[in-house]
Amino acid sequence: MTTTWTITQTDYEVSNGFITTAHWTATAVDGDYTASIYSTCSFAAAEPSIPYADVTMQEVLNWCWNNGVDKDATEAALAANIALQKNPVQASGTPWGQA
Repeated sequence: MTTTWTITQTDYEVSNGFITTAHWTATAVDGDYTASIYSTCSFAAAEPSIPYADVTMQEVLNWCWNNGVDKDATEAALAANIALQKNPVQASGTPWGQA
């Protein structure tokens, strides 16, 4: 299983470039199976430690993981979702009309 973390957008203060919110996704792929989680992470108001134009996605991801986004738990949830796709415990349908 391969997991990819992405910052899809940031919200920031125009006056100083401080990122206030990071929008992130984590997507796991295992063969034909895919699971994804989207969420946001907010940061307390402060002066930016890195100028907005110079900050990298990896730096923002690290900020998220240091500010309450549990990387291991998120990846475990993705793995559990894929496991359920491979071995479902529930299904939908009707018993009539099936050949």
